[in-house]
Amino acid sequence: MLWLAVWVPTYWIVWGWPSFLRLCNIAVLLTCIGLWRSNTLLLSSQAVSSIVADAAWCVDVAWRLFLGRHLFGGTEYMWDKHFPLWVRLLSLYHVVLPALLIWSLRRVGYDRRGWKLQAGIAAVLFALSRFLDPAVNINFAFRDPIFHRAWGPAPVHLLVMWLGLNAVFYWPIHFVFARYLGQPKRLPLQGAGTFQ
Repeated sequence: MLWLAVWVPTYWIVWGWPSFLRLCNIAVLLTCIGLWRSNTLLLSSQAVSSIVADAAWCVDVAWRLFLGRHLFGGTEYMWDKHFPLWVRLLSLYHVVLPALLIWSLRRVGYDRRGWKLQAGIAAVLFALSRFLDPAVNINFAFRDPIFHRAWGPAPVHLLVMWLGLNAVFYWPIHFVFARYLGQPKRLPLQGAGTFQ
């Protein structure tokens, strides 16, 4: 929680409040709540979201580091010298979060409702992101990450992005988790807010 006490105000001051509408940043907050409350549903929803998103972030950073250009985009800020290095390095949570979520789900099990909750969270965040600066393109609400284009008027583009996210990432990850991580476990309470 100490890391969160540094991360939240730093991101708010440096990147601004719209940064907290990003799926990856919401995942950090919801994962922390899920860990603190031992909430299997929240942990499951964020695992469905974060595994591929954070892997893509890591690949994009590595691609830029070793090949000098971005594969997908979205990590350009990691090389923006206008921001202190220590602030940019706070984004390395993308490397740790998937392992933390997998570890958590191996302990408590996977709640099969997680992908539905995450699909709902993504739909709301996509719609809200459309009201932000198109140049920033939060959650790819204006242009997709592969072809860098809009797929029609705003409602059509958002629907295409949301359906693509569900079909290509959320549903397949859900099926893998449902098969290999098992049902949620009923653990005796050892105290409020503890993670067993």
